[in-house]
Amino acid sequence: MEKNSKIYVAGHRGMVGSAIVRELQRQGYTNIVTRTHKELDLCRQEAVEKFFEEEKPEYVFLAAAKVGGIVANQNALADFMYDNMILEMNVIHAAWKNGVKKLEFLGSSCIYPRMAPQPMKESCLLTGELEKTNEAYALAKISGLKYCEFLNRQYGTDYISVMPTNLYGPNDNYHPEHSHVLPALIRRFHEAKMSGAKSVTCWGTGSPLREFLYVDDLANLCVFLMNNYSGNETVNAGTGKELTIKELTELVAKVIGYEGQIEWDSTRPDGTPRKLLDVSKATRLGWTYKTELEDGIRLAYKDFLENPMRAER
Repeated sequence: MEKNSKIYVAGHRGMVGSAIVRELQRQGYTNIVTRTHKELDLCRQEAVEKFFEEEKPEYVFLAAAKVGGIVANQNALADFMYDNMILEMNVIHAAWKNGVKKLEFLGSSCIYPRMAPQPMKESCLLTGELEKTNEAYALAKISGLKYCEFLNRQYGTDYISVMPTNLYGPNDNYHPEHSHVLPALIRRFHEAKMSGAKSVTCWGTGSPLREFLYVDDLANLCVFLMNNYSGNETVNAGTGKELTIKELTELVAKVIGYEGQIEWDSTRPDGTPRKLLDVSKATRLGWTYKTELEDGIRLAYKDFLENPMRAER
């Protein structure tokens, strides 16, 4: 990409999209195109095609998505599958029709089989059954990355896919039921500290292993890949490090300064027992993450405190 290339970031108000915009601006890119959901509903094919015909972006980062935690995924299976599949197909197809030079599709590590060998290599895609608690979202994301691959194979496009591990950071969603585990813990322990609660009850057993990547590190990788990678196989984005949910919970409590008891409700679902990405491909390409987890949680908590409206979601 040239510094004045026209770059469209779909989903620029979300956690990932806003981080990509920050990274592009940090690196001196000057022609960034964005649209709010009110200005452009990506689920409306006609509107998306009109936008691409008029704006003619040269590069596209497809970070828009309908996202949520275990509860949200379980309660809105059809919505998660339909909205994600429709919006990504609309954007990718319109990009192809209008000659976009390169598109980068943002997926999720939940695309990999529930019991995939750990750490999960990009090649394990579609080799086993998906995790049921986010199956609808995973199927939509698999469809998007496969459509990019098929366009490359049939028409010679240069569309790539990136599969991040669990993300956190500025502009995260802290809703008490619709958020992912780390922002949910930040909110829960903050509220417990403020109210003087003697204990906090967390979901599951605390035994699942998870990996977490600070979203600004992901954005750095996304721009790096747009400039340095082409290929049909996706690229994993992560740290290559994992910890148990129990260890994560204790770390969040430490950062926030909560000193009460932590209890566990084993009647609640744990989700996938382990999710660790093999990040050797990104490493071979010359990229590594920068932000350690405790430092990233401190930054995320600062963002939470400085954005009261976000805390009320």
